[in-house]
Amino acid sequence: MDKSNKFAWTWTIKNECLDEYLKMHEEPWQEIMLEHSKAGITNYSIFQNGNQFFYCFECDDVDQAFSYIAKSDACNKWNALTSKMVEGSFDFNEVEPIKPLREVFYLK
Repeated sequence: MDKSNKFAWTWTIKNECLDEYLKMHEEPWQEIMLEHSKAGITNYSIFQNGNQFFYCFECDDVDQAFSYIAKSDACNKWNALTSKMVEGSFDFNEVEPIKPLREVFYLK
């Protein structure tokens, strides 16, 4: 099977942080948007189902993108705020900061 250049994962947002998390993503910092673009991330979408969120983006080199984000002051500030809201890790300096979902189907 062909693979896409999509990367996806899920996170659960703590109930008490849900409103704040949504507000941050409804009005994201422009620096964050620019840094993700510079990292090579495109077509980034987040979908919500209650407090479960599904994240999906396209990227030719995820390791390089995550390395870039890990060194970004703006992204580290954003992640310091949002990491308190998620169940799991937002630390891009970890070996696997996000547990990716396995792609099982791709239609070009």
